[in-house]
Amino acid sequence: MSSHFRWNKDYVLAIVDNHIIDYPSPINLSYAWSFGALAGICLVIQIVTGIFLAMHYTPHVDLAFSSVEHIMRDVNSGWLIRYMHANGASMFFIVVYSHIFRGLYYGSYMTPREHLWCSGVVIFLLMMATAFMGYVLPWGQMSFWGATVITNLFSAIPIVGPSIVDWLWGGFCVDNATLNRFFSLHFVLPFAIAGLVIAHIALLHKDGSNNPLGINSTTDKISFYPYFYVKDLFSLMCFILFFSIILFYYPNLLGHPDNYIPANPMSTPAHIVPEWYFLPFYAILRSIPDKLGGVAAMGGAIVILLFLPFINTSEVRSSTFRPIFRKSFWFFFANFLLLGWIGQEVVEHPYVLIGQIGTAFYFFYILLFIPALGLIEKQLMKSS
Repeated sequence: MSSHFRWNKDYVLAIVDNHIIDYPSPINLSYAWSFGALAGICLVIQIVTGIFLAMHYTPHVDLAFSSVEHIMRDVNSGWLIRYMHANGASMFFIVVYSHIFRGLYYGSYMTPREHLWCSGVVIFLLMMATAFMGYVLPWGQMSFWGATVITNLFSAIPIVGPSIVDWLWGGFCVDNATLNRFFSLHFVLPFAIAGLVIAHIALLHKDGSNNPLGINSTTDKISFYPYFYVKDLFSLMCFILFFSIILFYYPNLLGHPDNYIPANPMSTPAHIVPEWYFLPFYAILRSIPDKLGGVAAMGGAIVILLFLPFINTSEVRSSTFRPIFRKSFWFFFANFLLLGWIGQEVVEHPYVLIGQIGTAFYFFYILLFIPALGLIEKQLMKSS
């Protein structure tokens, strides 16, 4: 028995040593590579605070809003746990968006890391689903009407759409059954995300980390500990400082005030908007005048990221050696921010037109510009 325990202990220690302590890291990694570790910490924060919130939350339409107020007012440190969870979701998305754009800038999606990139996109999709369902749980005005608007979008899917909506609702409208479904899925999905994160890390360590120069650095690596953990530790300190300022001084900065009004099916808010991290994709949805087209465009805006490694034609990984791509990337980044701004504006001129232009540029950049630029670069290298 003791030998079996010792063998398991040695096996676990060997895994920790290989993947954390002695993990070979490219010598030129910058602080931009700390976002992956920060995303893992954010996931742990969300799971731990979510478990404590679930101990006091009641998933019932008559009690959900009151149970959240009970957590805020009566539970010891309940306000802190609730604000950590609510603002932690925003911190999670800030870190993950930074992680994604870093991968785009340095070509981390290129072979042999295409499966690593795809697993990250799947994690991002599950994050969005989890965050949406979590936004519904307080059962405020924005929670109720956001759930009504978003779930109704599935009805645009031919043939199976109405059945999907009925299943999501659990009845004829967004009601108690819907809240119970969303609470159950919101509680379970983070653990599925955690499992995918482990697979994501395994894929990362299979081919090794990318680096700012995008070159093969198999012969120029140093152990993660004690060299690079210091960078991650400094990044963590900066993250905690930023998170604490939001948490203790501006806890409602990233939320919507209408969600402090109990859900009322008889009173529609003047302007229904999702959380800020959904706004770029919400703008894409609203930019298409057709309902089915809008749903397809919104879903396609994320799904096309899965195809990015396979439609890429460039043989140069890092933007350090791609001046045209480097400049165009910042146009793409600015366009994404522009779509986020459009997503919170009312549906009228000129916001609709700006959103349509931004949507067209988003798809043009990924589906046409990136593949075409790679071919152009090949021709330029041959001619030189």
